[in-house]
Amino acid sequence: MASEEINVPPMKDLNIDNITENTVIINSQSSDPRLTYVMERLVTHLHDFARETRLSTTEWMAALNFLVKVGQISTDVRHEYILLSDILGLSLLVDAIDHPKPPASTEGSVLGPFHTHEAETMKHGDLMSQDTEGEPCLVLCTIKDVNGNPIEGVKVDIWETDSTGHYDVQHADRDGPDGRCVMKSDKDGVFWFKAIVPVPYPIPHDGPVGQLLKLLKRHPWRPAHMHFMFEKPGWDHLITALYIRGDPYETSDAVFGVKQSLIVEFNPADAKTAQEYGVKEGSKVLRHDFVLVDEKETERLRDENALKALKALGRKVKLLNHLPVPDLD
Repeated sequence: MASEEINVPPMKDLNIDNITENTVIINSQSSDPRLTYVMERLVTHLHDFARETRLSTTEWMAALNFLVKVGQISTDVRHEYILLSDILGLSLLVDAIDHPKPPASTEGSVLGPFHTHEAETMKHGDLMSQDTEGEPCLVLCTIKDVNGNPIEGVKVDIWETDSTGHYDVQHADRDGPDGRCVMKSDKDGVFWFKAIVPVPYPIPHDGPVGQLLKLLKRHPWRPAHMHFMFEKPGWDHLITALYIRGDPYETSDAVFGVKQSLIVEFNPADAKTAQEYGVKEGSKVLRHDFVLVDEKETERLRDENALKALKALGRKVKLLNHLPVPDLD
């Protein structure tokens, strides 16, 4: 924009006491009320953080250089900023705010940095993992609504590590996707596949996020799990994972993803299951019922939670496109 098109309020002699209000003023000329509100809150909290910690120039430069390194190590298959968001608990917080769950529905978990869009579409019963060193398992799932009705045609993304605790994209010599697939639920809401039993693994800790964990005396390990993502128009987008009961990192997940309702058990296949699904008797079987929520219910819950939470904070807001903005009426 040309300088004559911008109405800049007079600003000079800025200091600790007046810099925040002046920054908010100059950021408040946008025609987008949501952007104005988000920037006002961001600036206010950032400035308060600096004041409360008496942030030094040396510390602030160290933080900026840290963020530069986070960007430099990121690639199209390694998203270090997602890792940073994960280990700060922000990923789980944002998901919980944006995708509230009513009772009896499947809870969300973190996406993680290794989801890709190159997974092959497979038929029910296909083998997702080509890792011959992994322990074979059969996964039998249904997708239903909160009333127990099956949901047909849900796109399901599934991904897991190999038996060494690495995702396919972490192998430089890989020749295509493995340990991941896309399926669709049938008329009974069923999808099933063959894979390997998940194993615990450390998140990548050879970069700046790993260095931060070390400074905080935190470990980088995640408990054994399998990722799932569900998509269908009219239904709330669900990103979740299933975690194996009894894993040594069940209660100390480096990215805070474990929830009690998502902890599962693998049981041995009985003779009937083995014959029906073409697996060895006694091999591991995971059965799980996923419950999705329709978009309207999610919107209602998100609106209700937002107004309640902000009222408790003493903020007068209204909702615009289901997102809070200041209520200036």
